[in-house]
Amino acid sequence: MKKEWFFDRFCGEQIVAYAEGGILKDAAVENEKSGNELGNIYKGKVKNVVEGMQAAFVDCGMGRNCYLPLNERAAIISRYDGGEVLTPSAPLKEGDEILVQVVKPARGSKGAKVTRDLSFVGKSLIYLPNSRFLGISRKLLDEELRATLLKEVGKLIDGDEGYIVRTAAKDATKRRLKTEAEYLKRIYRLTLETAASSPVGACVYREYDLPLKIMRDSLGGEVNRIYVGDRELYERVMRLAKIRPDLDEKKVELYTGERQLFTKFDLSEQFYNLTVPRADLENGGYLVIERTEAMTVIDVNTGSFTGKDDLETTVFETNLLAAREIARLVRLRNIGGIIAVDFIDMQDEAHRTAVEEELQRVLSEDKAKTRVYPMSDLCVTLFTRKRTHNDLLAFLLKSCPHCKGGYVLSDTFMEMRIRSGIMDCFAEGYGAAIVELNRGLLQKILHDGVFTQEIKGRWKDKRVYCIPHSTWDEEKFTVRGDNATILTLPDDAQILY
Repeated sequence: MKKEWFFDRFCGEQIVAYAEGGILKDAAVENEKSGNELGNIYKGKVKNVVEGMQAAFVDCGMGRNCYLPLNERAAIISRYDGGEVLTPSAPLKEGDEILVQVVKPARGSKGAKVTRDLSFVGKSLIYLPNSRFLGISRKLLDEELRATLLKEVGKLIDGDEGYIVRTAAKDATKRRLKTEAEYLKRIYRLTLETAASSPVGACVYREYDLPLKIMRDSLGGEVNRIYVGDRELYERVMRLAKIRPDLDEKKVELYTGERQLFTKFDLSEQFYNLTVPRADLENGGYLVIERTEAMTVIDVNTGSFTGKDDLETTVFETNLLAAREIARLVRLRNIGGIIAVDFIDMQDEAHRTAVEEELQRVLSEDKAKTRVYPMSDLCVTLFTRKRTHNDLLAFLLKSCPHCKGGYVLSDTFMEMRIRSGIMDCFAEGYGAAIVELNRGLLQKILHDGVFTQEIKGRWKDKRVYCIPHSTWDEEKFTVRGDNATILTLPDDAQILY
């Protein structure tokens, strides 16, 4: 089965997708301007200390004061096995200038959550300059390997510092571990030097942006191909690929096709399918996913699937497929909290057990923490999932401006779909693309200069005309091609320059 990664950037967003056998398995999006402050280190100033909450509030120049728990040390440590002897920190008082690292980005009306226990993440190691801790990934199960790695990394500790051995370290040589440790220490020293000459509120260390995080953490020798749809991004990816001993740089390919990268590889429609409640199964059955205030409810249906044997077998086969698809979709849609799955009723106890075990198996592959509870007599299964920081649905959807509680396609996702339609027109040989769309969305496209890069680059010899409609809803648009020298268009049509 082909394992492929796709990197692209457009409309001010960086998008990464992973597919197995052409099926979208994972995806992440990051805005190029705001990025994601998770992991960034800021020079902050303590505004006030609230003893009753055992917390301090720190001005980090992020608009809202950050929340710093005083009795919560090195939260990253709780996710790993190891011996813990934490370095005590001096009591804080108002006016103190300190370095803090974001462990939870700002959300809604809440400011970011930060820690004083800094960490610097590499591929095989995490360096903890302020915490005497030697830990190891719980995914490394071989006891002999764990002991060897802990022994080797323990030799690298000097004073009040520590390391966490990541899963990827299983393939690392002693020399590579030492080299990475020295590199991470050097980054820490540079961070301190930057902070010494920076004002309060400055970001003194910035985590990798999304594509480079993926290159650091997720890619390895098992990948078949990496497609990059932007030249600047391609050059950055190649620089990292060249220094990765487990990744053949020949697998990285700059995609220069005329159609949008995700359209070319049949992923665009899969992105769109994540925005609707219904999700089809490959056998004709389907899921209905409904988000509520308290939980997410998933209903499993046989649909058009009638099976080849008896009803019980038909139901069992559908429920097995549903379990696998549910695990894929909760990861892609970043569904968190309580999830209730109403499987189709099964009479056979062995079938119930098999479906429950399959759900546990596929959810165990999720990087987010999950817990599956026993299936009830009504074939309802509850499981919990910890939401991750990457929220793909926030890129795909926005709150409906006309109703309470509903969602519509986001402006950015609409721009992506329109861009794809324009590129399809030009790929089919047309010299002009005529786009009809909602008037408000057109105004936003013009104001933000969304397609400026394309117009100056790949579309420089083409024409794009936009016809606004005041009565069209925001999700409605059409794109058609035309090769006529003279076009007859409405007076309010606008050409994109």
